Amino acid sequence: MKNIWRYAKRYWPLYVIAVVSMVISILLDAAAPQITRRIIDDVIVGGQLGLLTRLLLGLLGIGLGRGVFQYTKEFIFDYAASGIGSHLRKDLFDHIQTLSVGFFDSHNTGELMARVKDDVDRIWNACGFVGMLILECLIHTAIMVTCMFKISPVLTVAPLLVMVLIMVTAVKLEKGLGAVYDQISEETAQMNTVAQEAIAGVRTVKAFAREPYENRKFESHNKRFYELNMEQARLIARYQPNISFLAKVLLMTVIVAGGLLVIRGQMTIGQLGAFSEYASNIVWPMEMVGWLSNDLAAALASEKKIRAIFAQEPDIRVMGADPGARAGEGMAEGGAVTGDGGLCQPDAFEIQGGIRFDQVDLTLHGQQILKGISFDLPAGRTLGIMGMTGSGKTSIVNLIQRFYDVSAGTIWIDGREIRQIPLVALRSQIGVVMQDVFLFSDSIAENIKMGKKDTVSQTSVEKAAIRADAHGFIMELGQRYDTVIGERGTGLSGGQKQRISIARAIAKESPVLILDDSTSALDMETEKEIERQLAGLEESTKIIIGHRISSVRHADEILILEDGRIVERGTHEELMALKGRYHQTYVVQYGEEEIWA
Repeated sequence: MKNIWRYAKRYWPLYVIAVVSMVISILLDAAAPQITRRIIDDVIVGGQLGLLTRLLLGLLGIGLGRGVFQYTKEFIFDYAASGIGSHLRKDLFDHIQTLSVGFFDSHNTGELMARVKDDVDRIWNACGFVGMLILECLIHTAIMVTCMFKISPVLTVAPLLVMVLIMVTAVKLEKGLGAVYDQISEETAQMNTVAQEAIAGVRTVKAFAREPYENRKFESHNKRFYELNMEQARLIARYQPNISFLAKVLLMTVIVAGGLLVIRGQMTIGQLGAFSEYASNIVWPMEMVGWLSNDLAAALASEKKIRAIFAQEPDIRVMGADPGARAGEGMAEGGAVTGDGGLCQPDAFEIQGGIRFDQVDLTLHGQQILKGISFDLPAGRTLGIMGMTGSGKTSIVNLIQRFYDVSAGTIWIDGREIRQIPLVALRSQIGVVMQDVFLFSDSIAENIKMGKKDTVSQTSVEKAAIRADAHGFIMELGQRYDTVIGERGTGLSGGQKQRISIARAIAKESPVLILDDSTSALDMETEKEIERQLAGLEESTKIIIGHRISSVRHADEILILEDGRIVERGTHEELMALKGRYHQTYVVQYGEEEIWA
């Protein structure tokens, strides 16, 4: 719990006040049996009726005092736990944002959602209500046992023996629950993933009539989740009745043994009454041991999962950045996000747009993706890239944005090695239209502003939409640019989503513009209009990836990739003259008669 302790330290003054209030409340509880003793011995047995009023007022005062201090204790614990949970969730989310793309290749969305929501909630609970009860049970039991010992050391032996048995049972229960909760946490992540994918991809599921398959897939995880929870219930059912039985044995032992002491004259009836109240007061902490162990085991399992996320470090770092500085540590102190290789490090480096690849190789997950890629793209020029699916086109885009680092070779931006450029300076100056368009559940205007949300004006948004040939259909929508689109652009056609994505990249006004198969869902007329508009961005360096000859034919240089290598390169005319792969693609798309048109 080392990481959690770092958060709890911020609230230590509040926790001190809460614990003091708790102790006062318990001491008031401990005073009540003493008043009961005096009522029995002095008033009922001794006949001192004049004491009754004062003793009853004392019980009333104890009740009022307990109410005040119990409220103070619970409010402060809840307040501190809410703060810890809120800070922990924020820092965990911030830390996840700083991690490199490679991390997300091996961790699915459902798993990360479970960590950010369910696991933080369990820790929140442990730092608040559950933690408060555990501490209260310990202090309460210690004070009550001390009071019993003062009344009768001999009679106190019986409760202590029973408490030892209960503690042994509780330790066994917690050990079993810890292992089960670790599995429940994992299964929760898996079930979240299945549900999230099925719901997010509901149109694909329905299009392929996969509802029965998805239902069976979810049911298998749901069944496993049920089995684990039943295993948890069996553990509790195995040990919890033993704890309750021992608690009842405790009370029976106190009454029988205490009665014998009263008969022998070694205790008064009032002392036995007070001792019985104290014994009753340690029964509820014992009975709650199982439930508290249950929640504590869940919190410990969740803390381990969250600690594993914080232990992750970004693979992508700025050359010269301190490799020992972990993002999680910076965030925990409330500083700026420093992950992903110095994502937020300030730098005055402004990209002009010159890009050079020098014998670049890329290997991911044991598979070589790119081999010996070299090209020189001066600022303001256009590079076209074509190739079969899986030839490595998108991997070049990923390297330019430093989603991954090269396995060999070097990438230069304006004569500066790319690993020396802070990521915020690099990525903020590159506009990208992804192959897989992602739109957020927000207004169209906010989706277009995303690249520079705080600086792009409405006028710039509309100009970008006009260049992307999106202004027309946007103006036909009910709220125009304020129209809120559904998750991932629900309600828009594929071509409309692509045009909004293109407008988003144009509005960013970046010196480098990358279009990764960005017009695949557009008709030929719309594609030509967008190409005409993009041609007007003469100062921007453009990299156009496409499958259509029409997308790249006007580029200053065209690269043809195959199996991660450049197999042809040149202008449209030069590649046509080679009669190679580019020429073959042209024939397939336009026909032989178009070649000399």
